Parts: sequence; C-alpha cells; structure tokens
Amino acid sequence: MKLALRRGSVASVERAGLVAELIVAVGQERRPALSYESMTGRVEPGDDVVVNVAARDLGLGSGGFDIVHVNLTRGLTGEGDPGAHVMKLNYSSLQHAVDPIEERSSEPAWPIGKPVAVIALHGQLPCVAWAAAEAGARRIGYVQSAGGALPAEHSRVVAELRERGLLAGQIAAAPAFGGEHEAITVPGALQAGLAELGWDAAIVGPGPGILGSGTALGHGGLAALENAHAALALGCETIVVPRMSSSDERERHRGLSHHTQTVLELLLRPVAVALPEGERIDLSGEHEPRPAVADLPGYRESGLPASTMGRTIDADELFFAAALAGGAVLGEAIA
Repeated sequence: MKLALRRGSVASVERAGLVAELIVAVGQERRPALSYESMTGRVEPGDDVVVNVAARDLGLGSGGFDIVHVNLTRGLTGEGDPGAHVMKLNYSSLQHAVDPIEERSSEPAWPIGKPVAVIALHGQLPCVAWAAAEAGARRIGYVQSAGGALPAEHSRVVAELRERGLLAGQIAAAPAFGGEHEAITVPGALQAGLAELGWDAAIVGPGPGILGSGTALGHGGLAALENAHAALALGCETIVVPRMSSSDERERHRGLSHHTQTVLELLLRPVAVALPEGERIDLSGEHEPRPAVADLPGYRESGLPASTMGRTIDADELFFAAALAGGAVLGEAIA
C-alpha cells in the first residue's frame, strides 16, 4: 500500500492564512501537520484525524510536516461546490469539483501580447513581483502551475504579496488547486488573467518546494518549459527568469542552474532571458539576454522573504539578483 496514513488526535491548532498548522498526537509521538481547511473542513483540538506521514518520514526538505487526509470528527459532511462539475485531482481520493475560470471567460483571442515572466522556483516570486512593482507595474497576477506544492493555500508568500498589493490575483492551474480562481490549464489561466481579469502581466511557475531527481529531465523545474511554451503560443512576450546561484553546494545549480539550462535548450522558440546587469551566460539558440539592474539593497529593506533553500540573501546574492532582474525586465516590458 503506497499511502502512508496514520490515525491521530489534534493536540493544538494555529491558523496561518488559509492553512491550519497543527500538532497531532500519533501514537506516542507529537508531529507537526498542516490542514487545508477548504478541502477537509475546519479542525479543532481533540479532533480525530487521519494524516499522511510520507514526506516527513522520508525527511524531505519540503516535507517537514504531515498532511491531514480526513477529519473523522467534523470533516464528513462536506457537499462540495454546488454547481461545479469539473474535477481536480480527478480519479484520486481527493478529487473535488471546481468552477474553472475558462468557463467564465469569453472565447479566447490571441495574440494577447502582454508580458509573462516564467519562474523556476517559488522563491523567485516575491523578488519578481517586488521588482516589477518598483519599475511601475501595478496589476500583475500569478498562475501556479505544476512543479512544486499543488495546494495554492500552502504559499504564505502569495498571501503576503496579495495583502501588500504586489499581486493582483492568483489562479491555480491544474494540477494545482485551491487558488482564488481555478483553471484547467496554464494557457487557460494566462488567457483568463490577462484578457478577462485585466492583469497587465503575469508570473507563472510552481508552488513552494520542487520535485527533483538530480537528472536532466526529472525535476519540477521543467514545468518552466511547458509554461513558456504556453505563453509563447498565446502571443505573449515571454521572459524566462533563470535559476542561478553563487553558493549552492550542488555544482549543477551553481552559476546557471541545469534546470534553466535544460529549459533553454529544449524551447522551440526564442525567449527573453533576464540577467543581472554585468552577468554573462552562454545562451543556447537565439534567446535574447535582457540585462537589468537588480536592486538588492532595496529588496533587503522590503521585508519580503529573503532566503532560498536555507540560504539567506547575503549567502546567495546571485539567486536573488537573477530573480530581481526578472522583475525589472517584466516591469520594463509593461511600460
């Protein structure tokens, strides 16, 4: 049996945005857990729950907690979303119906022409959104795709960026779910956000965490390939925000990450590649390097998240500089 499920009792609950952070007593052990209450219902101390313990037991870097699979005390009365008929997580035990934004949009017309920044890691999102706003951009939306965490509620960064007015909205594109809006596909999400919701630009990329095997093609960063192709197909000015690092302990991620290098090699059409001013990389194909100033001091003072994979902005300036350059290029493209 592949599902690692255990029964436990909720010892404490603390709510952080749309996610409830729990301590669950499983046998003799007290374990941290998350509960996506929009999926499994409200949870309170003393509730009898079933948690998925797989990621924490494996010691995964992005899995230091269990996930509530079902609340046996108060989570068995849900009726779903009345009138919704399109399934997400379909044919799994967590399938649920959503109202896809594509059905609320007019017939698509392209080319759309607006710019789209394609990110490789969720940690780039606050840098891109902040730098674009500093360049004068006002209505930028975020499309969450495959490649990392699928529940949109899992991102505290998105909640903070929405509160600060740095993001105009969020769409969870399948297989991601739980966003302000739901889309069946990334092209559908981009078309709806840019043409129907009035976004001036979009940022598209994975949720927190990333899938990875250390191989050329077996990693969540490859979602950027599909996302860039979706933007290109819609006639959007497509800007790849490269994953770069000056201090990652893994050689394959130092300088230009092999994740981004692979995407650039596999892209069927040229894109713009944002780079911190003064940084040089060997671009395959006919991709256009787009240098921009990366305002590291300003971002340090912004109070937005400033760490990646446990490394602070001071420990890995290149990672943040590349992402900030991406936001600056996106802002310039809007202007």
